[in-house]
Amino acid sequence: MKNCHQHPDYAKHLPRINKVIGQLNGIKKMIDERRYCPEIITQLKAVSSACQSIEALLLEKHLESCVLEAFHSNDNKDQAKKIQELTKLYKK
Repeated sequence: MKNCHQHPDYAKHLPRINKVIGQLNGIKKMIDERRYCPEIITQLKAVSSACQSIEALLLEKHLESCVLEAFHSNDNKDQAKKIQELTKLYKK
C-alpha cells in the first residue's frame, strides 16, 4: 500500500504512551500483589481509555495528512487504497 511521502511526527505523544506503560507496570504489580479484582479492572479500564485516546489522536493526524494528501492528489487508485486501509482498521 502506498504511504504518504512524509509520515506525521508522533513524538509529542510519547509521554502519553510512557504513562500507559507505567500504568501497565502498575497493573502487573497489582496482580503480583493479588490486589482486589475491581481495583485491577478499574486500572485496566483507565489504560484502555488512554489507548483509545492516543488512537483517536493518531487517526485524526493520519486523516489530516496521509488521507487528505491522497484525496488532493486526484489519484483514484491511492484514494481507494486509503479507504480500504481505513475500513480494514475498523474491521479489526
